[in-house]
Amino acid sequence: MDGAELGWELSTAVVLFHEAVARRLGLNAADHKALGIITRNGPLPAGALAAELRLGASAITALVDRLERAGYVRRVTDPGDRRRVLVCADTSGAPDLGAIFADLGREMSALMTKYDERELAAIGDYVVNTIAVLKAQTARLSESE
Repeated sequence: MDGAELGWELSTAVVLFHEAVARRLGLNAADHKALGIITRNGPLPAGALAAELRLGASAITALVDRLERAGYVRRVTDPGDRRRVLVCADTSGAPDLGAIFADLGREMSALMTKYDERELAAIGDYVVNTIAVLKAQTARLSESE
């Protein structure tokens, strides 16, 4: 299999995995990824979330509305600027996905034992550089819209 074919297969597998996780949450994959950003980055203004996801104001409003209706986020007043609203994760009603990600972590750890230190360094370098290429291409595609 050539690089382009492998890349397509990997991309498809990752998207389908995250779509399956999102379905467990009653979301779509994009909303699930947005929830991950909100959870990891703490409360943030909708504009910052929009910039991270490269979405417009109306699209981010609809996304936050969906997450809020599902009980995964809430809007709170920014204590530093009461005119601004922050979006923060509300994990109180979220299903526990720990087992899903624990399984994935175990399987990935087992997979990694097949490689020596030099191979792991090359794999890590490849993944880091792939992420950079994908971010650059996403920015390029988003700017041309």
